[in-house]
Amino acid sequence: MRINETARLATERLPGPVSEFFNQGAGPGVSMAEAVAAWDAIRFRPRMLRDVSTVSTAVTVLGRELATPILVAPTAMQRAAHPEGEVATARATAACGSLMTVSTNSGSRFADIGATGSPWWLQLYVMRDRGLATALLQAAQQAGASAVVLTVDTPVTGRKYNAGKTIYEATPDDYFLVNLDWASLPQRAYEQADDLTPDDIGTLTDATGLPVVVKGVLRADDARDFVAAGAAAVQVSNHGGRQLDMAVATADALPEIVAAVEGTGAEVYVDGGIRRAEHVLAALALGARAVFLGRPVLWALAAGGESGQGGSEGVTSLLTTLTDELVHAMMLAGARNTAELTTDLIWKGGRLR
Repeated sequence: MRINETARLATERLPGPVSEFFNQGAGPGVSMAEAVAAWDAIRFRPRMLRDVSTVSTAVTVLGRELATPILVAPTAMQRAAHPEGEVATARATAACGSLMTVSTNSGSRFADIGATGSPWWLQLYVMRDRGLATALLQAAQQAGASAVVLTVDTPVTGRKYNAGKTIYEATPDDYFLVNLDWASLPQRAYEQADDLTPDDIGTLTDATGLPVVVKGVLRADDARDFVAAGAAAVQVSNHGGRQLDMAVATADALPEIVAAVEGTGAEVYVDGGIRRAEHVLAALALGARAVFLGRPVLWALAAGGESGQGGSEGVTSLLTTLTDELVHAMMLAGARNTAELTTDLIWKGGRLR
């Protein structure tokens, strides 16, 4: 089932406030609308007469070998898409040799996610009460989280239009932030901190001993600063177009960020608008180590899979199909492995205008 069809079915099946939450961007949604088009505008220069009888999509991410470079981005309210939420997603990533990032706002317990055997990272919103963030980190680490993904593009939450009830009014409390006893806390305590600096990267590394990935990077100078401050990787992201509207598309921001951290040993990932194997091919050729899927996973949880079933089956189908299609695209491009996906495959190193 194609991602667009999965999106349509999920939107039809989900309650209005849920589908609206999954599909909306900030403000008029300019950045969200441009995300897919930016990848579609890239053109390739495929290599010919290459032996592609054997093709591998394997990739190493922060020292862990995975079967696919197509990974799962952190998204909230997964249990609103399917009752098993993040646990279903984790089972799928384990089955596919992938990896998932679990949101601070997860509706599933870290221990239940870890019990699936899937490799996973914790996406962290540092809260005004730093002690809450520390407690969350400790719980995640005990359950098997192997990296911290620090989201840096949310000093405040982007404003979004709601047609009626919000998702928080339309879903149970235990779909959100279940790894934190937030209901007993004053709201200001668990609001996202608006005073973060690059120093917080080192603080997280020292507190956990885990590698820190900085997510939400769109500028080369920021990328250099974050790596200098101790980040093991940066993730090029505009938060799915849900924060500052009219922020640059990640397909456009990626090349300069890859160039900025070249030679440092830091890895670069990208999310936003990835909907086809050719988009993955382009991202890897432009220098990303891996790509992350956000909304497509929510859609697959709700309605994915060839049998029309969601949950773990839907996400497994999504990751398996996209990885199989990446193998096909790599063969056509003349690349036997992800290391051979290099910038010379991109026409003039950029997009058609």
